[in-house]
Amino acid sequence: MADEQTPGAPDAAPPPKGEAAGPPVKPAADAAKAAPPKPAAAAPPKPPAIMAATPWDSDLARELKERFGEGISETSTYLGQNFIVARPDSVIPILEYLKLEADFDYMVDVTAVDWPKRAERFDVVYVLYSFSRNERVRVKTYIAEGFQPETAVGVHLTANWLEREVFDMFGIEFAGHPDLRRILMPEEWQGHPLRKDYGILQQDQRWVRENLEIESGQ
Repeated sequence: MADEQTPGAPDAAPPPKGEAAGPPVKPAADAAKAAPPKPAAAAPPKPPAIMAATPWDSDLARELKERFGEGISETSTYLGQNFIVARPDSVIPILEYLKLEADFDYMVDVTAVDWPKRAERFDVVYVLYSFSRNERVRVKTYIAEGFQPETAVGVHLTANWLEREVFDMFGIEFAGHPDLRRILMPEEWQGHPLRKDYGILQQDQRWVRENLEIESGQ
């Protein structure tokens, strides 16, 4: 019995004489097998362990250790960031020396880190920059809660607002500061928001109620 065709559909035309039919089309799966595999993307390098600092050996580091002796317990570097760990009573003399003798004449920041389970609860960190050297250095010290480090306003005027921010956020008071009051939070605010024991959603419920006349949603 002859094959039935759809009415009106023409028969498939044979290839012209002298021309061979094209190569058979490979299934997509076979084509995929034939394609060379793409090289796998290189995995990003693992970052170094947290604060895996290495000794900072430079003319300036040696100069500082020679000048301040036991006032400096560490000169280290981490990811290209050089820092000094100093005793609290050595911080201001070191800042003065770095400004006057090493040309670190711009105080970029003063900040802190809270370690509530540590006896010396806070790191206080001073970030300095030298325009002539195009270089930064950090001076870090450890203090217990309630200890009042000496203000750096007499060395760098920018320390005025920077130390106020540290006081506002961490509750660290700087002895001799000319105007130590809050700078970000309202003056009557209770608590210091960047302490680890101050919850991320915590608010001064009384202040919100009295000043905004609403109940906090936190």
